[in-house]
Amino acid sequence: MAWPVLVFDIESIPDVQGLRLLRGSPPELTDAEVYEQWAKERKDNGQSDFMPLHLQRILVISCVFRNAEGLRVHSFVDKDDASEGRIVQQFFRTIEQKTPQLVSWNGGGFDLPVLHYRGLRHGVTAGKYWDLGEDDREFKWNNYISRYHMRHLDLMDLLAMYQPRANAPLDAMAKLCGFPGKLGMDGSQVFNAYRDGKLDEIRRYCETDVMNTYLLYCRFQKMRGGFTEAEYDQEIAFVKETLAGLAPAEAHWQEYLAAWV
Repeated sequence: MAWPVLVFDIESIPDVQGLRLLRGSPPELTDAEVYEQWAKERKDNGQSDFMPLHLQRILVISCVFRNAEGLRVHSFVDKDDASEGRIVQQFFRTIEQKTPQLVSWNGGGFDLPVLHYRGLRHGVTAGKYWDLGEDDREFKWNNYISRYHMRHLDLMDLLAMYQPRANAPLDAMAKLCGFPGKLGMDGSQVFNAYRDGKLDEIRRYCETDVMNTYLLYCRFQKMRGGFTEAEYDQEIAFVKETLAGLAPAEAHWQEYLAAWV
């Protein structure tokens, strides 16, 4: 398996300020009232209250970065409710600098479109990411954008043979493969956790999700011949060793290791 690899996952909440702008909501309404009014209208019309992708505000982008030097877990976090553009730019700058293999679970269906829309809103630049061969001819045949190219590997999409009806949940596949799966919360609980001031808990949840994705990517590499059996076992042992080193400072990794069967 070639390094570097960058596995990523985002956590987002409804962009109520954007919703207020698009609806022309009167200033006397609170953000909570604007959102609840919209959600009620959707429910009354038999529609989902899941916010459209262009109105998903990014709180956290968590990454597992693996190269020949080791494995690193890092999160870009909007800690002040004013840094969404900065953290999106930091994520794309990492891609510009490292040109890694990108890996996600449903990244093509959710994470990347949200990153695109929010990046556009905030004036983010990401020339290498958007290169389709104009600057680097190799990117004509293998780029981050085209669905059937491998420079961005949406593992869920590929395993389902690009058939949405065949998609599997990350949590289920992680647990079926003997990995811990989701811990602490799920995506439907993020908005309430944010309103309760639990940003650090959201960050920790996102990091465990992205670690599940990396472990499934390793299992996939073994299946496709990118790892031998011995190399796969060595990598899994290395991940456990790395997380054990992080666990004293980050309780969620202690819980994660304890749940690893």
